[in-house]
Amino acid sequence: MATLARGRAAAGKAKMAARGRGAARKGRWGAARIVRLITAVVVGLLLVAILLVVLEANRDNAIVEALLDAGAWLAGPFDNVFSMDTRKERIAVNYGLAALVYAIAGALLARVLRR
Repeated sequence: MATLARGRAAAGKAKMAARGRGAARKGRWGAARIVRLITAVVVGLLLVAILLVVLEANRDNAIVEALLDAGAWLAGPFDNVFSMDTRKERIAVNYGLAALVYAIAGALLARVLRR
């Protein structure tokens, strides 16, 4: 009888441990989804900033100015990596590089969290 009780207790502990691992996995998967979402927003913002500069959007518009400021802040570390002749070319290349680096870093981080 005691052996049967110990067997049931061990089985119960194994089930609880499996539930704990499942919960931890779900938590990491949720974090990976959040990282992918943030990465998509950052990359999208940089691409919108490139588009606004190339198409010469009206900088007097508050929304355009806010988007360009956010893009400039995100691409700050990549500013002037490449020197181009015109402002449009410089912004397109350097912001594009920033978007690529953020996309790769976000994808790698999300992959690590999913394991």
